[in-house]
Amino acid sequence: MKYVIDTHVFLWLLFEPKKIPDHIIELLSDAANHIAITSISFWEISLKYHLGKLELHGVLPDELPLLAQKMGLDIEEIGADEMASFYKLPKHDKHKDPFDRIVIWHCITIDAILVSYDGKFEDYESNGLKVLR
Repeated sequence: MKYVIDTHVFLWLLFEPKKIPDHIIELLSDAANHIAITSISFWEISLKYHLGKLELHGVLPDELPLLAQKMGLDIEEIGADEMASFYKLPKHDKHKDPFDRIVIWHCITIDAILVSYDGKFEDYESNGLKVLR
C-alpha cells in the first residue's frame, strides 16, 4: 500500500513517537508499504519555524529532508499537473489550511492513504480521500 504521512505525524515520529499508536508504527515500519512525505510538508515546517510558531528541538528545517530519508521515507514532489488541477478539490468551510489541502489533493490524485490525526480531513473522504488514524 502507498501511504503519505501528514506533517504532524512526521514531527511526532521525530520528536514525540509515543503519540503515535502502535498499529501506525507497525504499518510505517512494514517494508511492504510505500511510505512518503510531500515536499509541501517541509515548506510548512520551514515557514512555521521562521514565524516562531514551531520548535524543532535543536534541528533546523533544512536538516529535515535528510532525516526523513534516513527514516526510510520517500519525499514526493507535487507536480505541475497536480498544482494546476488543485481547483477541483471542493472547499469545506471549516478547513482552509492550504498546506493540508495540497497534501489532501496529492493523496486523492495518486490514490494514497493519508496518515493523519487531523479531524477536519473527514470532510474530504466523500471526495476520494482515504485517511488512516
